[in-house]
Amino acid sequence: MNSSKTVTAELGLRLIVPQQTTVPLIASLLYSAEDPYAIRIAFHVGLDEPVEWIFARELLAAGTEGRDGLGDVQVWPSAATDSALGQVLNIQLSSPFGQAHFEAPLEEIGEFLGRTNRVVTPGTESDHVNVEAELTDLLDQA
Repeated sequence: MNSSKTVTAELGLRLIVPQQTTVPLIASLLYSAEDPYAIRIAFHVGLDEPVEWIFARELLAAGTEGRDGLGDVQVWPSAATDSALGQVLNIQLSSPFGQAHFEAPLEEIGEFLGRTNRVVTPGTESDHVNVEAELTDLLDQA
């Protein structure tokens, strides 16, 4: 789906577990001009609700070129553990509940990022944020 303000993609990932075993799963990516700095990724792991992470679009883009990220989210490109997949984007997530390492198809991630760039050009994200409305929402929640 690619409306004028939203980009989505669904792709197959592999969860890398100890002893180099892999578990295939599906993830949904979402980008919206209403939250122009963020990428949402939902991992469909067999629970009623997917496990969702939100991180910077800039981080995902930088990780396609080289290792990037500190703390909870790190990304970097490499050859796949299975040579049939070619280049992959490694996504390592950490939380108080544990760590997970995923391999995503680098080409599909690149295509998704390209579509997000057509919705909001990198460097122009602040043009898409209504700071006054965001502050009002924060104050209303306080």
